[in-house]
This record gives sequence, C-alpha cells and structure tokens, in this order.
Amino acid sequence: MKTVLDGEIDAIVFAYHGAPLDVLGPHVKDLGAGRQAVAIRAFRPLEAQVWVVAKDDPTQSTAMQKLNDVGFFEAVFADSAEIFPYYLHLVGHDGSEVDIEDPYAYPLQLTEFDLHLLGEGTHFRTYEKLGAHLRTVAGVQGVHFAVWAPNAERVSVKGNFNQWDGRTHPLQLRGQLGVWELFVPGLVQGEVYKYEIKSRYMGFTGDKSDPYGVYAERRPNTGSVVFDIEHYEWGDDDWAANRRQHNALTAPMAIYEVHLGSWQRAPETNDFLNYRDLAHKLAAYVKKLGYTHIELLPVAEHPFDGSWGYQVVGYFAPTSRFGTPTDFMYFVDHLHQNGIGVILDWVPAHFPKDSHGLAYFDGTHLYEHADPRRGEHAQWGTNIFNFGRNEVRNFLISNALYWLDKYHIDGLRVDAVASMLYLDYGREGGDWLPNQYGGRENLEAVDFIRRFNEQVHKEFPDVLTMAEESTSWPLVTRPGYVGGLGFDLKWNMGWMHDMLDYMEMDAVFRRFHHHSITFSLMYAFSENFILPFSHDEVVHLKKAMVTKMPGDDWQRFASLRALYAYMYTHPGKKLLFMGGEFGQWHEWDHDHSLDWHLAESGLHKQLQQFVADLNHLYQSEPAMHQVDFSWEGFEWINFHDIDKSIIAFERRAADSNQRLVVVCNFAPVPRSGYRVGVPFAGFYTEVFNSDAVPYGGSNVGNNGGVPSDPIAWDKRPHSVLLTIPPLGVVILKTPAQEPVISAPDA
Repeated sequence: MKTVLDGEIDAIVFAYHGAPLDVLGPHVKDLGAGRQAVAIRAFRPLEAQVWVVAKDDPTQSTAMQKLNDVGFFEAVFADSAEIFPYYLHLVGHDGSEVDIEDPYAYPLQLTEFDLHLLGEGTHFRTYEKLGAHLRTVAGVQGVHFAVWAPNAERVSVKGNFNQWDGRTHPLQLRGQLGVWELFVPGLVQGEVYKYEIKSRYMGFTGDKSDPYGVYAERRPNTGSVVFDIEHYEWGDDDWAANRRQHNALTAPMAIYEVHLGSWQRAPETNDFLNYRDLAHKLAAYVKKLGYTHIELLPVAEHPFDGSWGYQVVGYFAPTSRFGTPTDFMYFVDHLHQNGIGVILDWVPAHFPKDSHGLAYFDGTHLYEHADPRRGEHAQWGTNIFNFGRNEVRNFLISNALYWLDKYHIDGLRVDAVASMLYLDYGREGGDWLPNQYGGRENLEAVDFIRRFNEQVHKEFPDVLTMAEESTSWPLVTRPGYVGGLGFDLKWNMGWMHDMLDYMEMDAVFRRFHHHSITFSLMYAFSENFILPFSHDEVVHLKKAMVTKMPGDDWQRFASLRALYAYMYTHPGKKLLFMGGEFGQWHEWDHDHSLDWHLAESGLHKQLQQFVADLNHLYQSEPAMHQVDFSWEGFEWINFHDIDKSIIAFERRAADSNQRLVVVCNFAPVPRSGYRVGVPFAGFYTEVFNSDAVPYGGSNVGNNGGVPSDPIAWDKRPHSVLLTIPPLGVVILKTPAQEPVISAPDA
C-alpha cells in the first residue's frame, strides 16, 4: 500500500473522509525494491502521545510519530510484513494514561448479502444489522454501529467514550447503498451515543439519535443508549402456544385502551411508575374487570409528552419514561402470564421534525418526501414517510416485526391510516399532488400497507393488525390478493360518532334521530369491525364519557350503562379507553393519574362493577362474540319503535340454537307490558339488566325472566311481555333447543 497522502490525512483530520479504514488502522506498506512494512495509523486529537503495544509481548511498545499538530499518528514497522495483534496506549495532555483497542483494526461486519437485501427493501430483520449491537469480534467485546445515511459525506459515532468529539470515530461507508458501519471495541451496555452526520449538501452537520436505537435517554435528553435486549428469559410459553385462539376472530375481544403515563402515577410525587410496577397493577385490574386485551398508546420513544406517544423519534425503543427495554419485556410477559394480550399503537404515517430525529436525517429529505405537498402534515406539524422508497418501507416493516419478535406483542393498531391513503388528507384546494393517474389515492402508501400486512401475517400468523381508518375506503379487512388492504380488524369510527352524537342529545329529541342507532347495521358486516370509545373522544373539550350524557347524575350513569350494553351486544369487538369504566368526571389529562378515588364508592364504583359483569357475560356467552362479522350472528326483531326509542334484536352463536334477545330503551321512562317477538317457545332468562340495583339502577326488570306466549309478534311465532327499564338494556337468553336430527334417507 502506498504511503498515506497529505490529502487523506486532511480528510481524516478535518472529518470528511468517508472510508477511514482505508487510512486508519494497520496496513501493509510497500517500501519498494520488494520490501514491505506494516504501518499503523491513528487519529487521536485529544491525546499527546500514542503508543503501539504488541499483544503477544506487551513489553514491546512503539511510540507513534505525530504527522501533524492536530493528532494524526503513524508507526511503521519496517521489519514486519504481516499485521500483528496490538492495542494502543494513550497518554493525555494531563498525563493520564489508558489502553484501548483500535476500532480500525477490526473487520467490517455487514455482508454483501445484507447490503443487497437492504437495497431492495426485503431485509425484514434490519434491526439485527443496523443500530448499535453488543458484539464479540476476534475475541474482543464491543459495540457494532451501523446506520443508513446515503447522502452523508462522513458519519461518526460519538459519546462519553470519545468526549463527544465527532472526529475520533468516523464510520466506514459500504458501497452505493449509503450504509455506514464501525465496530468500537471496549464499549459496554449503558453507553450513550449519537451519530454526527456531515452531509454532502448545504454544509449540513447534525447530531442524530440512532434510528434503530433500542433504548434512549429520558427526555429532555436525546441520546441513544447501548442496550442488550437478547437475554431476557420469557415465561409466556403457555400464552404463545394458545395465542391463536385468544386472537381468533370468533373469540371474545374486550380491549382496555391505556396510556401508561397517566393510568396511574406515584400519588405523592406524580412521578411515572416503572413498567414492572405497572405490569402488576394493570394485570390485576384488567383481569378483575374481565378484559381480554390491553391496547397501549404508543410506547416508542417520543420527546413530547403532549403528543401522547404519537410523534415517534425512536421507533425501536420503548420509552425510557417507565424503565428499560427489559422492564418493558417484563411488562408484556407478566400480562401474558395472566392471560391478557398486549396490542401496541403503531405510527407509520408520520414523524416529528425534532432535529435529533429522522427529519432531514443526512442533510436531505431521506425518510420524508422533499415536496411539502407530499411530505408534511401541516395540521400536525409532522413529516410524512416516503413510502415509495425501498429503504423506508424496509425500516417500517422491520420495525413492525421487531415489536412482534423481540417484545412478543400480540397486535398492532395502525394509527391514522386515512392520512396515509389519501394524498389530499387535511389539505386545502391545490395544496397536494395527485398520483400518476391524476387521483387522490396514495398508491405508494397502499402498496406499503399491503406489504406490511402480508409480511406480518406471513411471519406471525396469530398476530392481529388493526386499522384506525375513518373513511369508506373499501376492503380494509380483506386480503391483498382480492384488492384489500389486509388488516384483520378496523375501528368503526362511524358507529362511535353516531352513537355519541345520539347519546349526547336530550332524550326528547332522540326519536328524530333513531337512525343513528340503527344505521351501523347497514354496513356492519362489510368489514371486521372493532367498536371503540377511544382516547380521542375524551379530550379537547369533548368531555368525559359520563359528562357527555344529558340529565342529572342518575340519568348520566344510566345512559352510559345503556350505551356500553348496546356496544357489547352489537356485532364487533370492543374497546374502551381507561377511566370510562368508572365514569371519570374530568377529561383525560395525560399529565396526571386517573381519579381513582372516584371508583371507591357510589355510582362510579357501581359502574365499574357493571363493566366487569358485562365483560364476564360477554366472554361466557358465545352469542355475544362468536359471529361478529356475518349476518348469521345478528337479526333485527324491531328497529321501528321510533316514538319509544326502543330497539330489539337477536344475537346468535355459531350454533344458531344459542341465542340472546336484546332490548334497548334509550328513553328515560320505563315501559311495562312491552311485547317482543322471540324465536322459540319456553322460558326466557334475564341474564343481564343494566338497571339492576348493584349497578346504581332502579331495579326495573323482569324478576329473572319471563315465559313466552304463543302470540305471533314481530314476524315471529312467539313473544314475551317485558318490563323495560328507563335508559336501560335487558338481555334475555333463549330456552335450550333440542338439535334437529334429519331422518335418514330411505
């Protein structure tokens, strides 16, 4: 190898060399006339002296010559033509001494095949290659760093280990893809680091958190943290073995939506609880109330508490607000061991503009579109991912698989799907660019969503994906091969808004809006729906669930019980945001704990018991959950009683002989002698009454059940005479039916 040139030294010294391994570390040097030597070079701008020490004989040390005043050192071993193992002995300007391994003496770790897959966007375990990983290379422990920054002129890793000097540890550029890597020996778990990126363009130099970092400093600090996530010992084998049946579309699914930062806090200090403390408290509570799953507002690292987690900077890092990655693993593990599934909100639609994050990552619009008409959500102040770029799709799909793989997550609820599907979402007039056919559909996002769902279901077939999608886009929950998006479930935003609008009306006006409670059955089976009452409905002056209801306190709680009972008997899976289960008066405040003292007495405690009993009934009655996505599981009995604001319907199990009759009264007056058609003769047991005394009701009901009469009603051969409570719902179980056995053929 030729002698190092002054231009190469300058490129290292002034931090714009993209291939430091070509210059630094050990090299065989051609001295001419067939003679060779070993040259070892180091750039140590913070040291006064540097020595090369042979590992085989530490008594043999050689002072390196300082080739310039900035700190470029070289030692030439003229009597050797073979590179030998060594370490560096550093002497600081203050006389301090330390021995280090030379990062530039170690080989590159990424294979050409890794780079090929990354380039074509099909390396769905990217998180095992990029980021910071504890490795043992040539018998030496350290950290391997790798990052994608194709428009960078130079990328360095810096931290306390090099006094945050971005000149000291430049990474090596690998080919045309723009991936940079370096193994830094001697680093251990807990090291805080960032990438210093010098762009080829605009003179940009910036400090960036690691896009693939698995742990981060607690805000407001923004550094990434080296952490080993590979050695947690999971105890959820039983859950994993049975997850398919827990997540089956025929199984009960009652989801408790939780924001970990405000579900409970330390009462004396208002500090966050650790993931481990939350695991025990939340598992016990959710199990007691009969929920089958929890859904967490995004736990990926985010700088701003007020974003509730929806403005993600660290896509691979559980937020350090509540502990370490292994603490979060413990959280998921403990819930699984208590029979509770864990769903994460996942945010692939957009990301914030914080300078340490993905925005303008390498001095160019790398993860986002450059044109603000495609690249910005003006309403949210965030950037939109460029779904047409292979590496960006790879980043997002790998991230989805990462949570399922490393954290055993049971489902991903994809946020803001509508904003991904439409190019003109939230935009005025001509402030958007049409697709190649002149339409408003974001074809690249549609392709990404399909690929995401295909890959998730290919690798984790028992995991659920859910879309928060608020428009009439067709086939959201149908497979991609029939033109669908491939989700398992979709939030029924229309039902949620119709029902809340209806329930907020004074009862005297409800007769004019009866369609609000029946219209959902016009489309209930066009998708696989979840019925949500989510966090978005109890913020920004929308009021808490109970205070949305009109009337005095008794009427408010009665109305809320009726609403929840209708939700649980309506086709579709269920979701309720925390605090709604005990009727918190105040809107949700992300900075404070729920008002748990309310649940200790009165109507609040009774509502909590109501929700628990409703959940347990929902799980125990197949008719309430087995056939949610087909007409076979539902039939109207009477939806025409507009004047009384009453509806009646059947729910049916897979065995159609198992049926429930549900009657809902949304008026604040009881109805006695109310006749309802029923499918069979016999005694109809009242299995649930939202007006029962233990729930704070007036105990208007049917004394445990009623016999049917041979009176045809509602186009049925039999009927029952009921007393329907005010603002109440009664659920009747049909009498057992003998199976019909066909006569054998003659």
